[in-house]
This record gives sequence, C-alpha cells and structure tokens, in this order.
Amino acid sequence: MTGHAFILHLTRASARRENAHRLRDSCGLPAEIWPAVDGAAMDDRELRARVDAGLFAPRYPFPLRMGEIGCFLSHRQIWAEILRRDLDHALILEDDVALDQDVFPTALTLAQKHVNRFGYVQLQNRPPRNPGEVIASEEQARLTQPLISPVRASAQVVSRRGAEHLLHHCERFDRPVDTFVQSHWFTGLRPAVVFPAGVRTISDDLEGSTIQTGGKTPIERIKREIARGFYRQALARASKTSKANFHKVQ
Repeated sequence: MTGHAFILHLTRASARRENAHRLRDSCGLPAEIWPAVDGAAMDDRELRARVDAGLFAPRYPFPLRMGEIGCFLSHRQIWAEILRRDLDHALILEDDVALDQDVFPTALTLAQKHVNRFGYVQLQNRPPRNPGEVIASEEQARLTQPLISPVRASAQVVSRRGAEHLLHHCERFDRPVDTFVQSHWFTGLRPAVVFPAGVRTISDDLEGSTIQTGGKTPIERIKREIARGFYRQALARASKTSKANFHKVQ
C-alpha cells in the first residue's frame, strides 16, 4: 500500500508552524506539509468559479466564510494530488491537531486496513452519535459507519477511489468540506469512523481558529441556531433515506 500523509498548513499561520512540523515527523507515514489555500486572498473571479448556493438539498443555511472556502479547496487539492501520484491512500491532517502516540498508530492502522472498502475514514476526536454496529476493531479503536456522519475534517484517511469520487461531485460547492463529506445522500460515499483515534484539536493553544467567525449580535446568534436546528432535522431525514451503501460486518 502506497500511503502518504499531507499536513495542511496555512503559511501565514506562523503560530501553527511548529505543530505542523511535529505532525509531519510523528504521524507514522512519509509526510509533507501542504500549503493550504488562503481564502482571504482569493479574488471575486476565483470565488465565482467555485462557490455557488443551493446546489443540493437540504440547502446549507449559511454563507460560506473565506476560511471555509480555502479549507475546502485545500482538501480538494489533496484529493487531486492522490490521483496525480497514484497513491493507494492518504492521511490528511489539519495543523491544529495533536496525536496521542499511545492510541493514534493503532487507529491509523485500522483505518488503512479498511479505507479501500469505504473510500473515506474519519479519525474522530469525539465519539459519533448512534455509531451503529462495530464493523472492525484494533485494540481499543473501533470502526463504525454511523447513519449520520460526524462533521470535522481534522484527520482522515482517503483512498484513491474515494478521492476520485469526491472530486467528481465538487467542481462547485456550497457548504464547508466536512459538511459536504457528511452529505452521503448526494455524494454516494458514506464515510466510516474510527474512534478513539488519538486525535485532539488544540487550536485554542495555537492562537485560535484560522476560520474567523466574526462578532454577532445576540439576535443574530439566535437566528443562526434556529437555522442550524432546521438544517439538522433535514440532514437527519436525508441521511435516513440515503442510497449510499452501508457496509455490514463480515
């Protein structure tokens, strides 16, 4: 298996550079730091070429922030690079995670064993809700395929087939990359999840998120939470009727 790791790092995020190098050196695969797309530096022409609204149901209720656009394009670049290099699979890590070396190597091994079966395996930092049956395990790590895929794109293993499949469905996009991957009723690819995975987010220790949310009034926050609630209800319905395959225990 020709696996490789990519550490997504925004060049101007200097507070994260040391951690990016640490991840490169400790992730357990041949690795490189991949320069993330800076959404804040994109011009209107570039944005219009990639970003649209209401591409599929349920409609994502929020406008994309520049950081979310850059993040999506960064992951998309790596999916394309998997194909260009003819890699069997790739580990993709964002630069604001830390790895627990007592757990992560086992979780990575489990994901690598099954990524060609699923196409996309999330290494989650929190247990999925309603994970379903355990499909495979490796020591304490458990691999499942939840009905509603969790969000977060901090750490994942993506196969060549999975990368090609996702690329086909996101020439244009209308939601953040983790929400897109969650939308298996649209992509036809239902991710698997490994937990515990020995991955935790440390962005607060690294001067916060690079995807800035901006200040919101109390009324704006309430409206946003109401919209989020309606979206989650629609997401649950779409997940239940999705035709993307479930994989049973073999």
